[in-house]
Amino acid sequence: MALTVIPGASSEGPRPSYIYKVVLLGSKSVGKSSLAYRYVRNDFRDLLSTVGCSFFTQTLNLDEATVKLEIWDTAGQEKYQSVCHLYYRDAHTALLVYDITDKQTLSRAKMWLEDLEKKFLPNEIVVALVGNKTDLAAEREVTTEEGEEFARTKGLLFMETSAKSNYQVNNVFMAVVQELLRREKEKASNLPPQGRLTVDLRASGVRTRCC
Repeated sequence: MALTVIPGASSEGPRPSYIYKVVLLGSKSVGKSSLAYRYVRNDFRDLLSTVGCSFFTQTLNLDEATVKLEIWDTAGQEKYQSVCHLYYRDAHTALLVYDITDKQTLSRAKMWLEDLEKKFLPNEIVVALVGNKTDLAAEREVTTEEGEEFARTKGLLFMETSAKSNYQVNNVFMAVVQELLRREKEKASNLPPQGRLTVDLRASGVRTRCC
């Protein structure tokens, strides 16, 4: 569960803050780094292949909470597969990214899901299947229906995106955040009052934002 901090109460009640670890998984060249860069910097670049892992952060000030995303962009090359599990340890959400113009990358995303299922209990992590590169629709090898059907059978969120044209990039990250917050509310409603832990930032000196 993400760290929950209560900076103080308002007339509308306490405003929680959460820190969530997001991992991007998928084959080489499906556009994981470009998605992260577009989301955080609102810009597009044809980035070189990630070596090991890249790290981004993004803070969202939402009506119901402040959310800080720690985004881990993992390498897609097979030679890094043996160490990638180190990066998604303790993750709260995973984006399984494939390239809609390359059917093999969807098969690879399915393998990543199998790996996640070995590391996490059911409903312990929010997983979204992301079909990237809709700007290359003329070269499509994976239909929208194929992606939707696989996501439905596995209980995954699903969305198609384009980092290049900025199509639904913000939406896919917001979708996982909303699902995470929904689960937080569900867990909180099931806890007895004495089981709810808060941290008073005024006393601890903890900072909620990255400078």
